[in-house]
Amino acid sequence: MSSEKSGFSLAVCAEMIFLDLPVTERVREISSRGFSVEIWDWTRHDIDALAATGADFTSMTGYIRGTLTDDDGARELLRTAEESISVARKLGIPRLNLHGTGLAPDGLPVQPCTHETGEMWMKARDTLCRVAELGEKHDVMFVLENLNAEVDHPGVPFGRAQDCYSLIRAVDHPCMRMMLDLYHAQIGEGNLISLLRKTFPYIGEIQVSDVPGRCEPGTGEISYPAIARELQNLGYTGTVGMEAWASGDDDLALERFRSAFTV
Repeated sequence: MSSEKSGFSLAVCAEMIFLDLPVTERVREISSRGFSVEIWDWTRHDIDALAATGADFTSMTGYIRGTLTDDDGARELLRTAEESISVARKLGIPRLNLHGTGLAPDGLPVQPCTHETGEMWMKARDTLCRVAELGEKHDVMFVLENLNAEVDHPGVPFGRAQDCYSLIRAVDHPCMRMMLDLYHAQIGEGNLISLLRKTFPYIGEIQVSDVPGRCEPGTGEISYPAIARELQNLGYTGTVGMEAWASGDDDLALERFRSAFTV
């Protein structure tokens, strides 16, 4: 659904809202309120049941295992990315999300890193180029998400938005863009409006939640109405996904999200 006067659309992550319901029912509830839907690890879900909801899905995790920075990890990332593409096709999902390395269920990196070497940067760029070619072959977009190391994902490589931006610029392929997560960026870097202006040509999707707490817009320190106005000024026409816990009532959380991005 589109916010009232803007060109961008709004989606909600089914992994973080209506938590008292099975995932398929969460998807139905989100969709019935006029939002598109995001999911994480597709291997945990009944894909046929999700498809039967008729919901509009915008993104999901685009790999099962792997990493950007070594040969074996890159091969596994590419192999499982290809598996993910077939699932995305069933759900009509246009964007597949990547991270610097695989994440465990608790969000910690499978292969933690305290310092990215020059060799790791070069290998990451090479791996992302190969993933972009895979995306072009199958007409899907892969997006590289920034993650904060300070609170949620210590040890994740290439976690800063600036890192993702540098890699995506180096790849420079329309099937490889940024999943710019403003919650993570606020914790790790701040200066969000300048970040939007800088990275705008390489953004594939935007995710939002407030700081601290990772709850819906309006519960923390980020001025999301100002973010929405800036997105409109930039001419953003993509998806804004709420990847946030509800601070209380789920419907109130969704309405706060809708209100923040109605400009």
